[in-house]
Amino acid sequence: TTEIYTLSLHDALPIFGVDLVGGLRSIPSGSGAAPLPPHPRRHAIMSVPFVKRFPFLDWMRGLAVVVMIQTHTFNSFVRMDLRDGGPYVLSQFVGGMAAPLFLFMAGMTLAFQMESLERREGRRLGRWLISLRRAGYILGIAYLFRLGNWAGSWPHANAQEITKVDILNCMGLGMAALAVAAAVPSQSRAHFAAAVGLAIAAAAPVIANLDWSGVPSLIHEYLAPGLGRGRFAFFPCASYIAFGLSIGTMVKRTDAGRIEHLMQWCVLVGFALVFVAQYFSNIPYSVYAKSSFWTDSPALILIRVGISLLMMAGAYLWTEFCAGAGWSWMQTLGKTSLLVYWVHVMIVYGSWANPIKRAMNVWQAVFATLAVMALMVALAAARLRWTAWRTEKRQSAALAAARLTPATASSP
Repeated sequence: TTEIYTLSLHDALPIFGVDLVGGLRSIPSGSGAAPLPPHPRRHAIMSVPFVKRFPFLDWMRGLAVVVMIQTHTFNSFVRMDLRDGGPYVLSQFVGGMAAPLFLFMAGMTLAFQMESLERREGRRLGRWLISLRRAGYILGIAYLFRLGNWAGSWPHANAQEITKVDILNCMGLGMAALAVAAAVPSQSRAHFAAAVGLAIAAAAPVIANLDWSGVPSLIHEYLAPGLGRGRFAFFPCASYIAFGLSIGTMVKRTDAGRIEHLMQWCVLVGFALVFVAQYFSNIPYSVYAKSSFWTDSPALILIRVGISLLMMAGAYLWTEFCAGAGWSWMQTLGKTSLLVYWVHVMIVYGSWANPIKRAMNVWQAVFATLAVMALMVALAAARLRWTAWRTEKRQSAALAAARLTPATASSP
């Protein structure tokens, strides 16, 4: 009995970086498909590395997308006189978890890439340079995104929109700083990344209160927290990437049969981080001369990391034991999070929406949020379907060429 397996590659670009993912498609014997003769082109097709995609991470990323969409929609459309009320405040409070979740999962994706890279590239310098190149790719996307936002704001465009340090900018810089983890042996990488995350979080109040008067404003924005809403400075935001890198390394190195055990530990550690960090944040004494809980506090970082661990365990529980095996709109959003992020910001904050900005009551904003979500789910599904169609077309062409080439070569 002969079975031929081909890789169905999906070239999604989640917000956590370039992510090569795939799934095995089986052509069983008796289906009419003839075994392929030995051929270099066939070997190239079959030797593409298979990368397992974790459904619970796609679902978790999709949840972060949902939180982000409702936060941005309410922020753009709700009237100013309603912003002191409970619904709006709650929407923005919950929305505070969107960026930490994206950065945390960016670190997890980075960990998966480093684990795969270690098997392919033996030189530490080579692994570091490849990781740096990926970080540069994210920074390039970040500036393309800022440029698109600037163009979308025309004729009220502001040049500062291009240099604003958004979440993708922070992600690119954080991934570049953590690229050195690729040179650390795999068995030590989780401890190394956790230590770096703690160091970044602990240094944030100190960095925030330095004298930045003689430093260029762009460097100040990239490094120091507390410069305004919607800014994501390296201190402390890059700590989420480091902690995600640590957890992602553990997930990648854990056998499939022990993932459930790992998730149980994530629940315990998550609750411990939330309660212990909350306790210490309420103590009237501090080792810092000055610190702001909502901008640079290490306690807030640890609380959000704990919440991220709890949400990851919850996503695993849902996808493994509750959800069916069929199509999931949440995972669909998660697989195309970069595209959804880009498009929904253009819709919600673009100049075309000026007539309805800050003009809605709470219920109107709720319906607007549902409409934007439905539109983004449709866009994400169309994107995945188009990607699958393009991949199948390329595979069919490659398989046909692999069958025809030997016959052509043997003809007189």
